[in-house]
Amino acid sequence: MEQMNVFDMLYKKYTPKKEKKLIELFAGMGSQSQSFKYLGIDHINHKIVEWAIPSIIAYYQIHCKNKKDYSQTLNKEQIANFLFKKGVSKDYNKPATLDQIKRTKEETLRECYNAIISTNNLVNIMAINGNDLDIKETNKYEYIMTYSFPCQDLSLAGNRKGMSKDSQTRSGLLWEVERLLKETKELPQILLMENVPQVIGQENIKDFNNWQLELEKMAYKNYTQNLIATDYCIPQIRNRTFMISILGDYIYNFPQAINLKNKLKDFLESKVDESYYLSSKQIEDVQNWNAYQKPLKDIEKEKEVSPTLTTRTGAYAAGMILVNEYKGTYNHTASDNFMNGRDRFKENREEIGTILTQPKESIVEYGSYYTLKDKKGNINTQCNRAANEEKNALTIACSETGKVYENKLRIRKLTPKECFRLMGWKDKDYEKLKLSKNQKYHIAGDSIVTTVLMAIFGKLYNIDYENKIKNLVEEIKENKTND
Repeated sequence: MEQMNVFDMLYKKYTPKKEKKLIELFAGMGSQSQSFKYLGIDHINHKIVEWAIPSIIAYYQIHCKNKKDYSQTLNKEQIANFLFKKGVSKDYNKPATLDQIKRTKEETLRECYNAIISTNNLVNIMAINGNDLDIKETNKYEYIMTYSFPCQDLSLAGNRKGMSKDSQTRSGLLWEVERLLKETKELPQILLMENVPQVIGQENIKDFNNWQLELEKMAYKNYTQNLIATDYCIPQIRNRTFMISILGDYIYNFPQAINLKNKLKDFLESKVDESYYLSSKQIEDVQNWNAYQKPLKDIEKEKEVSPTLTTRTGAYAAGMILVNEYKGTYNHTASDNFMNGRDRFKENREEIGTILTQPKESIVEYGSYYTLKDKKGNINTQCNRAANEEKNALTIACSETGKVYENKLRIRKLTPKECFRLMGWKDKDYEKLKLSKNQKYHIAGDSIVTTVLMAIFGKLYNIDYENKIKNLVEEIKENKTND
């Protein structure tokens, strides 16, 4: 039961009845729009602002039904010049040079061009005017503007240079939102901010309070709270700060937590390629990350949930799981004959599943693994590459020559599909993406958990968000069982 506060008595509840138009600044792949869809909220995707080419294309592939080729009358150079003038980015940090754009595959440039046109993408927030948001007839439409401005200069994994107006940092792009609002003739009725909890931390609270004051001057009432994904049916420790701002004297109460009944293993693929497993050298590199966030040290703190998905890029660092969940396994002895050992191996694999861990051992499987020796007596690593390294391995020969069993802890990273599941996305929506693995990892890590957004917007619009979230998660888990 919700507790009453003084604002409940001072202000009335917001009861929107107008057609909704969504504006997504720093849009990414459009989790805000996706949460509307999962809630069943009719809306118009009015404008987005996104400058990173992979995210521009991701938003287009997921949300846009109109796949008309607007680029067909243009050659590659003309498209490159268009994208350069728009200010697209290839690295999420700065606009791409014309030469960098020209070196990009023509197919990618054409899709990016079509995406910008089809999704009404204004691209570079620093290069647009408030009137470009095209906010008008607010007596007829309700405008919801979201802004998940960059967290690189705030987060523990980043450089913590802050977000002050004169900082010229990526996180300082928050103040471009202020500029746009002051330039508009009419204001959006609803604003939603999302960022890492450090946005209201000691180092940034002064700037955050200044931001709230500027919104109050525009007649917004602001409501801020940290929400964690585990409170909304997703077993991932992803804590984020949200602020709802409503134009006028209205009250807003954040959604109550939903009891978490799901485990990380409920979201994992049943079969994972060996390429996702880490070698000892890679594990050692992860342990030596030069960042405030030390992922392997978090393993003992939580059970059956994963700390926030990392957005670190690279061949093996992105999208890793940290989960403290353990099940025992049968230990074979030298007296086991091959057939008996093979049967018990099969039973254990079915019981253990995909990812199991022990404290201090990170992301691991623990079980018995059946491998082969070559003619020289060396273990064939093709079928069990990550498990066959010397460190921590216990090799027990079976009675039948050429076959060995190993009890070994193994470490792997999440697959891109698992990352999207843990961000609250259905497999059918994930499968719309035609991007590289690393691009999918980055986009997922930059995103917002859809179930948290569903709870926020569901509360605002008086929708039964709890059952819709539970149904969404059950569908995600059902897809998992059908891998």
